[in-house]
Amino acid sequence: MSKIAQAFKNKKKCFIPFVTAGDPDLAVTKELILAMAAAGADIIEIGIPFSDPVAEGEVIQRANVRALGAGTTTDKIFAMLAEVRLVTQVPLVFLTYVNPIFMYGAEKFMQKCQQTGVDGVIVPDLPYEEKTELLDCCRAYGIDLISLIAPTSADRIQMIAKEAMGYIYVVSSLGVTGVRSNITTDIGAIVATIRDVTDIPVAVGFGIATPEQAEQMAGLSDGAIVGSAIVKIVEQYGKAAAGPVTEYVEKMIVAVRSAK
Repeated sequence: MSKIAQAFKNKKKCFIPFVTAGDPDLAVTKELILAMAAAGADIIEIGIPFSDPVAEGEVIQRANVRALGAGTTTDKIFAMLAEVRLVTQVPLVFLTYVNPIFMYGAEKFMQKCQQTGVDGVIVPDLPYEEKTELLDCCRAYGIDLISLIAPTSADRIQMIAKEAMGYIYVVSSLGVTGVRSNITTDIGAIVATIRDVTDIPVAVGFGIATPEQAEQMAGLSDGAIVGSAIVKIVEQYGKAAAGPVTEYVEKMIVAVRSAK
């Protein structure tokens, strides 16, 4: 059983935080990953900074700019995660885009993921119909290619869900990432449609910022994913972000665990 599957099996509901690697620098990213793991995060998503992150809102776009400005590269991220793996075995998932993977070399990228202990990848701009080449590389190295399902997926939901790996990332709202005051999508209906064809865990992300939202979304699924709200804390506190991020993550974990 993969570490991702084990995480969902071990916890009734999972909390999945996200950080951008290299924001403000990789030493802080390492500190944040270890702090969030120690606080009880079940899976941690790590964004590889990219100049054209089409799924991201302004908060994470700014984080990408800061990380690239700090000299962050994919190889440096792998080296940092090798150090992380000496301390924690928390499941790690990359969020990246097609271009950085294929520029690096898809097979080389997945091989490095395997060597470094990265358990899955999310690629928001990878069309379902064009995933075969990347999927073959993922399977060869035991990396879960995690599918996204959006409110607009409609009749494609079950087609995507049938072939899902790791967990399904349900996008709560239309548009790009970012904090939202209200989430109006009928998440329950989307999850029910997924459940008709697979028992792979479902986690909800995009727009979740408060404990109340996290509890609500985890109640409708198997977990909550939070990115922009954490990246905003990192933006505010910079190299001193570990303490405030830990405090925030602890509150969110309590909320997710209390979901019915």
